[in-house]
Amino acid sequence: MKLLIIEDEEDLREALCAGLTKKGYITDSAADGNEGFELAFVNDYDLILLDLNLPGMDGLTLLQKIREHDLQQKVLILSARSDYGQRIEGLDLGANDYLVKPFDFGELEARIRSLLRRSFTQHNTVIRFDRFRLDTCAHLVYTEDNQAVSLTPKEYAILEYLLLNRGKVISPEELIEHVWGSDDSLFSNAIKVHMSALRKKLAEFSANEIIINMRGAGYCIKNPVQNIASKLGRNQL
Repeated sequence: MKLLIIEDEEDLREALCAGLTKKGYITDSAADGNEGFELAFVNDYDLILLDLNLPGMDGLTLLQKIREHDLQQKVLILSARSDYGQRIEGLDLGANDYLVKPFDFGELEARIRSLLRRSFTQHNTVIRFDRFRLDTCAHLVYTEDNQAVSLTPKEYAILEYLLLNRGKVISPEELIEHVWGSDDSLFSNAIKVHMSALRKKLAEFSANEIIINMRGAGYCIKNPVQNIASKLGRNQL
């Protein structure tokens, strides 16, 4: 998952980037509203963490501009402004959630997870697929009989992103953007290497082809309904 952190307090901005990166997120950051505006409209983010008291363009103006162009973008306001009126204004302008400084990092991460699940219409912290379950809170994968599947952070991130977009074909470029970050070369074979390792690990516990390679398009984990329809179609031939 790729996050944009727009925060002018350097220590807090760096701490958020470090902490969220450690939790497996890809992070970009901006120190003022103008820089945040440019990044928000150039790149595709799963969630924006937005301070209100920013130099250049203030947070509420930036939020308004984001909403004028994108109604689906998830925005979590981080601000020292604990005034009730400011909170209402931010929410009325389209913020999805509001957290007042100082805040606990654990609570912030929980709110981020909640918003991202909401973004992908996934309301449970556990995603069940085939003979597995993926815990989005613990960042762990288990089989149906509670055997742990040992995945690297990148393998887990690939699997989680494909599951949150289940039924949709995800291009290698999109995986790079949301799992690796924009600094990695689009021509790198990193995806093929990690994808191959991930599929082998899943194959140790299931004979089913879970991650489908759509030649020339990308990768996909089909919805259960799609799998059933495919089987019915084959049986009717």
